[in-house]
Amino acid sequence: MDQVKIGKFIAQCRKNKNLTQAQLADKLNITDRAISKWENGL
Repeated sequence: MDQVKIGKFIAQCRKNKNLTQAQLADKLNITDRAISKWENGL
């Protein structure tokens, strides 16, 4: 699986729901840094 493609998909879905990285992280009980890493393909 392509990590960059998945990251872009996560970011697009998050933006479609008008959520910030921090809000999504709160819903998933993880850190906003983790969301950022996912979206950047790291």
